[in-house]
Amino acid sequence: MDAKEEVLKTFTTRVRQLMLSYKELKGENASLKKQVAVRDEEISGLQQRVERLSRDYDLLKTARMMQITDGDVEEARKRLNKLIRNVSKSLALLNGQV
Repeated sequence: MDAKEEVLKTFTTRVRQLMLSYKELKGENASLKKQVAVRDEEISGLQQRVERLSRDYDLLKTARMMQITDGDVEEARKRLNKLIRNVSKSLALLNGQV
């Protein structure tokens, strides 16, 4: 019976060790799941922020394009008129010299 009792004690000890390991791993798993949930929440918040900033950037680009278009068209028109006058003067000078 000594051999059987020794095997039974060993078996009982191993089962207790397994139960302790299981409890530790279960606690670690719960902790990791909480960390994953926190990271998922953080990622979700950052994705929303990226989307919001992307929309804001697109609106800013559109507003800037409109601003450039309004102001630069008039300025470009003035520069073009000035260039046309200069070309006309140059042609007139060339015609007068020939």
